Amino acid sequence: MPAFRFLHTSDLHLGKRFGQMPEEVRADLQQARQQTLATLAALAQEQGAQHVLIAGDMFDTETPSERVQRQALAAMGAAPDLHWWIIPGNHDSAAAETLWAGMAQHAAENTHLLMQPEPVQMAPGVHLLPAPCRHRFAGQDLTAWMDGCDTPAGDLRIGLAHGGVLNFGSDEAGGEVISPNRASSARLDYLALGDWHGAFTLNDRSRYSGTPEADRFKHAGRGQCLLVELTAAGQPPDITALEVGAYHWQEQALPLTPASDVAAELQALLPASRAQWRLHLLRLKAEGWVTAPQRLALEQAVAQVAPEFCHFALETSGLRSEYQLSDLDLIATNGALRAAAEDLMRSAEDTSEAQSARDIASAALNRLFAYAQDGDATGERSA
Repeated sequence: MPAFRFLHTSDLHLGKRFGQMPEEVRADLQQARQQTLATLAALAQEQGAQHVLIAGDMFDTETPSERVQRQALAAMGAAPDLHWWIIPGNHDSAAAETLWAGMAQHAAENTHLLMQPEPVQMAPGVHLLPAPCRHRFAGQDLTAWMDGCDTPAGDLRIGLAHGGVLNFGSDEAGGEVISPNRASSARLDYLALGDWHGAFTLNDRSRYSGTPEADRFKHAGRGQCLLVELTAAGQPPDITALEVGAYHWQEQALPLTPASDVAAELQALLPASRAQWRLHLLRLKAEGWVTAPQRLALEQAVAQVAPEFCHFALETSGLRSEYQLSDLDLIATNGALRAAAEDLMRSAEDTSEAQSARDIASAALNRLFAYAQDGDATGERSA
């Protein structure tokens, strides 16, 4: 029997709204997500794989729009030389009867919706054992039936499941139900898992592919899928991670001190290729202590580069400010504005105050400093 090659992917979450993102960013991410199936098809053809396994959560909800559903089916049907093998996950469980009935009605012959826990022959000598999610919260190990499922001796056995394993693998509480020993106990040559949005190796025969298009900072980098090659029953699989995603997500820490050149240190953290910034989502977490001029310089440096990114978020909750009288001179040397600045400085440095109150005073002083510097730049500030 020749080597059997396939792509393992999961958690496409087509139709995801990205409600926490600005409108322009949402549109970019949604468009990239809808392109995922065409990208996977092209990659499978390039790698000589005739099968794509989707280990659940193809859709983000049990009620994706008709547009999202039909475009997904069209993308899969446009590659008739490929076979797509799909199980419902917890986000698009089999309980969504309207969804899966509509999918079945319009699916092309190469698109296989696996709604029952029963073996399916993918190719001569190759059997797929699917564990579709019947409901959002399974409450049991849906792969348990695989142990007692018989297939002809010497044939390949591939498991396809969605859910967590013990204390790992689920992005939602309540999903820790799959046995970590399932590949061994069910005599599987490979267990293709979904639900965890980052790639993870459970053991040499059990892998989470991660989502092909990243959707959160928790799982850094671009999305990927896995190219799996099985040579014979009982032989270890050959697994290669392939980058798929268009957008790169990353969270970076920026530790600062009063001696830091904040603009230079920010620049050092940015991706090397400026032309690729538009495909990056960066969350920068500034930490440590800075002076008021440094904080303003940081905000100005971020404002200069942020529009070139798909999304750039600066978090300063871990950044504290250190003030000097000379900083207040840059706001005002006398008058009501100076008095207000001094009051805020005292409040920000008063250790008898609650930290939340000190943070509010510090933020107000930083804002006042920024306004004063803007006024200087336009020639509008007076002492």
